[in-house]
Amino acid sequence: MKVQQQALSNPVALWWRLLTLVSAANIAFWFLLYQQLHARAPEPVGATSQTSAMLALCAAYVFGCAFRSVLPRADVQRICLYDSFLSSVLVGRTVATIAELCFAAQWAIILDQLGQIAGAETAVNAARVILPLIVIAEICSWYAVLTTNFLFNAIENSLWAVTFFVIGIGLGRLLPEFEGAVFWLLVAGIIGIAGYLAFLVVVDVPMYLNRWRAGLLDGSRYLRPLEGLRDTATRWTVTHEFDHWKDEIAWMSLYFSAAVWASLALCALSSFDDHLSRYRVQAASARPAIVQQTSVQ
Repeated sequence: MKVQQQALSNPVALWWRLLTLVSAANIAFWFLLYQQLHARAPEPVGATSQTSAMLALCAAYVFGCAFRSVLPRADVQRICLYDSFLSSVLVGRTVATIAELCFAAQWAIILDQLGQIAGAETAVNAARVILPLIVIAEICSWYAVLTTNFLFNAIENSLWAVTFFVIGIGLGRLLPEFEGAVFWLLVAGIIGIAGYLAFLVVVDVPMYLNRWRAGLLDGSRYLRPLEGLRDTATRWTVTHEFDHWKDEIAWMSLYFSAAVWASLALCALSSFDDHLSRYRVQAASARPAIVQQTSVQ
């Protein structure tokens, strides 16, 4: 595929170069993480299995986001940067669905893992609802893409907001149970989620609702799902105009950078497995007593 050259002054071209640079760094970091985790001393079968699963889920998200960074597109508008079938909405949305389900699975695993260690039922229950909510969100996303109805994009992103609100509750429940590095990672996660929710509520969901209302005023015709399926595979419009991309740049930039870093962090945190129990507050408070008892003997 021949990459179309653009003027260096074109903000879309600069944005695309930044996305590809970040994606390359993310891939390099995943390989480094993979090498480090597989170079460690042998662990119990269960721990090794979970580490491998998290690495695979992380890889799906990292490489999926990299693919979408190199070939960005706006689904409902059917716009892209490069004239290729790989830029079609059918391909891109399929890659995105797989990647997002894997990302959601990572959150479910880590919340369940920490909840089990801490005996925190709230976190465990939160872990159980993550994937069902995101499956519904993906169905809404596909319906929006097939019909070109932005209302379902708004519903999709509202479900992501609900999901991460639930995750935030789970992380908040875990805060008093851990100390040290795990505590501060939980704090960072809660802060990141708060920022993400603010973005969804203030910027993202209103953007899709405004597009939906504009479509109603314009009398836009929605496609039937089967008609839309063919459309997603055959129609894409190449454009490098900033006006066409300006509303997509913010969320794509955050999505392909910060969200990927979160995926990598979840993978690294999960790999500690049995070591996570060392950061339990109760375990930490018990250590001085053990030392004191030993010294008396």
